[in-house]
Amino acid sequence: MFKFLGYERQDGSVGIRNHVVVIPTVACVNGVVHSIASKVPGIIPLYHSHGCGRLGEDLKIHARTLVNICKNSNVAAVLAIGLGCEFIKIKEFSEAVAESGKPVESFNVQTDGGSVKVVEKGIEAAQRLLDAASKVRRVEAGLDKIVLGLECGGSDALSGVTANPAIGKVTDWLVQNGGTAILTEVTEMIGTAHILKKRAATPELGEAVAEIVNAQERKTQEVLGEKLAGAIISPGNMDGGMSTIREKSLGCICKAGTSPISELVSYGAIPKGKGLIVMDGPGYDVDSIAGEAASGANLIIFSTGRGNPLGFPIVPIIKIASNTKLYDAMPDDMDVNAGRMLEGVTLQQMGDEIIELTKQVIQGKQSKAEINNHDSCLGLLCTTTAF
Repeated sequence: MFKFLGYERQDGSVGIRNHVVVIPTVACVNGVVHSIASKVPGIIPLYHSHGCGRLGEDLKIHARTLVNICKNSNVAAVLAIGLGCEFIKIKEFSEAVAESGKPVESFNVQTDGGSVKVVEKGIEAAQRLLDAASKVRRVEAGLDKIVLGLECGGSDALSGVTANPAIGKVTDWLVQNGGTAILTEVTEMIGTAHILKKRAATPELGEAVAEIVNAQERKTQEVLGEKLAGAIISPGNMDGGMSTIREKSLGCICKAGTSPISELVSYGAIPKGKGLIVMDGPGYDVDSIAGEAASGANLIIFSTGRGNPLGFPIVPIIKIASNTKLYDAMPDDMDVNAGRMLEGVTLQQMGDEIIELTKQVIQGKQSKAEINNHDSCLGLLCTTTAF
């Protein structure tokens, strides 16, 4: 049975990284966050463009996502910076993050002396939090503490033939050993509702999963019209040999392997159980991986056929190239060349290769996106009109 030394958190989760983050509650203080992070090596800034200007469901989604990203097991401690007049209030935000047991410090620019003073205070707080993080106890843990995010980005006609089926082998291995995997990108499930419905653990869950997929298809048809809706794929997908969204979707869901779907969660919500989880999230990669991180993913595997260097600030991302041409073109960005399946490597062999790399990354080996420091700002799902 595979074991690793991870970072134990008070809420019972175990991280495979031990990051201290500084996060703005509103984009207006991104500059303050940058000033703090630039002066404190080792602290990770979590920039985003939200926190205010939205109401209703959007505000709930944004607050939940930002809080839950900070609750991710790869985060050891949190420094939160607010402005003072935004919708996401620093006090409520900090209290929600602190429920996980992590050390949290916070400052408000409007009430704590202005931006220059808050930068000074923030630098001191960041150093304290880094000291606290260095004392986090490492424990032996198993795969039940791993939450794997599954992602496609810049897919091509080979993604569903090589990379995604191989990732499915990793998903099955993880779930069979007590771990959790998150399948999302509902836009890229259009046309597969009947398949996913049959894979659900209960009829009720199957109906719920099918409904979010069908609802997304109806929404797409309303916006684009029935003719164009069937071709809702990117120009890069088309250049890579894809013709319709259903073709892309059939490849996308291969990442989920063969395990039954055990739970359906909203965007950025933390699952109650383990196994294969479906998250109701978008297809856009930046927003999608942020939602997975908020839902607890401490590792992400990302397949691509066209090439994508996207990383994430607190979660290692393993990149799987679907074809050798891409791997040779972007060798410093791709971790595995699944295109070798067209040259004689079997599906099981490729799955085993990715599993071995996954074990190494869990144990501390950096993925290419980590080595390159290709961290992204936090994308956040938007559902309503801004105010």
